[in-house]
Amino acid sequence: MTNRHHFRGAAIVPVIACAVLAFVSVPHSSRAQAAVAESVVVTGDDIGSAYGAPGGFSRTRFAPLTTAYVLPPWHFYFGEIYEGDAFRHGPPDHTFTQEIEMGLPYRFGVAAEGSFERFNGGGGSHSVSIEGRYAFADWGKIPLNPTIFAEYKFGVGTIRHEEGPPPPEEEKEEESGPPKVPDAYELRLLLADEFFKRFEWAMNGFFEKENTGDRGREWGFAQSIVTPIVLPREQLKVGVEMEYKNFTVKDTRGDPMHTFIVGPTVAFRTTKNTRFDVSTLFGCTDDSPRVQVFAVFSWLLGPGEQEIEAPVSTRNR
Repeated sequence: MTNRHHFRGAAIVPVIACAVLAFVSVPHSSRAQAAVAESVVVTGDDIGSAYGAPGGFSRTRFAPLTTAYVLPPWHFYFGEIYEGDAFRHGPPDHTFTQEIEMGLPYRFGVAAEGSFERFNGGGGSHSVSIEGRYAFADWGKIPLNPTIFAEYKFGVGTIRHEEGPPPPEEEKEEESGPPKVPDAYELRLLLADEFFKRFEWAMNGFFEKENTGDRGREWGFAQSIVTPIVLPREQLKVGVEMEYKNFTVKDTRGDPMHTFIVGPTVAFRTTKNTRFDVSTLFGCTDDSPRVQVFAVFSWLLGPGEQEIEAPVSTRNR
């Protein structure tokens, strides 16, 4: 069970968020250039392009905290994800997630994942989920390339570490054994774009609701911005990630927990189809963990080589 803290760092959330959003909303000269017939290589990636998107956005897992757009049709994404949370009080929490996703025609995608938790000497299965996403248009047709995402999570284990405050004493007495992980659903709006043909940005707004138990409710946003520093095949990218969460349970709707984390992220392409991402993020509020570490190893498979060039007009419309 975690202790409640006052939200002393609330002011930093809108300041940093507005600064990043102001950057990505500035008009860019590349969008004002006239479309020409010549072709350009899409960010130097070897993987197939998803509906004209640069390779960095055609993997769907943009960075450890964010996802973006959709996979190319009949491509498969496999991901091994680790999350380690070092709290201000108590032992750390470790979560391991396995994810598989398939791209479908007409800008659809489906996925499934399972997560396992290790906390305070105990561990086991936590949840299994199914996911779907849909991109509203081909890349570059709509500003920020909006994509919707829906997920349903099935709780398959017991709660080893409470995210919210401890339940009342009378509820503890009624419980028989460890509480079960509740089912939950999550909705996201995924936004992503490339600026100056060098900076790649993604933002996810999300809302999650538990169906049983203390009916936890969580909303917030995560965003990432990266740039390649090893060319020509973008083997190494560096950037910054951040995430804000507002969390309540049925008894604390008027007194939410606020968490805000921010820190560097690095992505290294180990082979043509594999990539390793690491983010080390630091808590900025009393409710936040001191440090959260994310590590993602991903593998993308597709039906043979695909054209990775796209007209300039497609990328900058």
